[in-house]
Amino acid sequence: MRGDATARDHERVVEAVFDAVAASAPEVRDALPGRRVESGAENPSGESVLAADEYADDLLADRIAAVDGVGTYASEERPEPVDCGDGLSVAVDPLDGSSNLKSNNAMGTVVGVYDAPLPAPGTALVGAGFVLYGPITTMVVATEAGVREEVIGSTREVVTGELTLPERPTVYGFGGRVPDWPDDFRAFARGVEEDLKLRYGGAMVGDVNQVLTYGGLFAYPALADAPDGKLRLQFEANPIAYVVERAGGASSDGRRSILEVPAGDLHERVPLHVGNAALIDRLESTLG
Repeated sequence: MRGDATARDHERVVEAVFDAVAASAPEVRDALPGRRVESGAENPSGESVLAADEYADDLLADRIAAVDGVGTYASEERPEPVDCGDGLSVAVDPLDGSSNLKSNNAMGTVVGVYDAPLPAPGTALVGAGFVLYGPITTMVVATEAGVREEVIGSTREVVTGELTLPERPTVYGFGGRVPDWPDDFRAFARGVEEDLKLRYGGAMVGDVNQVLTYGGLFAYPALADAPDGKLRLQFEANPIAYVVERAGGASSDGRRSILEVPAGDLHERVPLHVGNAALIDRLESTLG
């Protein structure tokens, strides 16, 4: 258990980081229309980078690095972490789902704040959250105290102070091509679709927010051509797992909590499954 003084200091830094993210979100959103083209670069995972990805990364790097108590800024778009001084480590997916930009669908920003050098396991997280650029801009923030949802506009308003998953699951969304799913996951999916409604938009933050709102399950499983999955542990899986677990749900890589997955390479990938605990238990029983 962390000491009271350390816990208070971590809380201060986490809140300051999300203050910076909230202040940046309207600027990121306003910059999207003119940045729908590819930049010509690739990120460390070999994916094409849009001009919007670069803009969001540069803006967030400047804002977060300026927060007192942040020692490291790392991004999905950068090969190595940036040394900012002494303090906590912040890992960011600046524009999750940016491939949706061309078709004008949902996107987001994912943030994890770690009390450890990166790469780090999810057990080192002291805060995490995401911004969703949907019809309105919202931000979900999870700390050791719980989870809240804010609306971000000309002002910030907390609309849900104690966000928890509904007990009765309603929706599911699974990534990857069905022919590429392993047989055991395909069998699990066939059972789930008998009970839940499909909701999948191609941006993880949007799909996870559906699960937080209605209950259910989001998964980007291991695939035949990507046995380690497609989502990055540091930038996407750990922060989202932290949010969902703090909201009363569960996470899994197929056999254990995502937060218990050992950290290896900064840009390593992992299968991700998050949602209501009963569904995660069912998943692990099927995949086990």
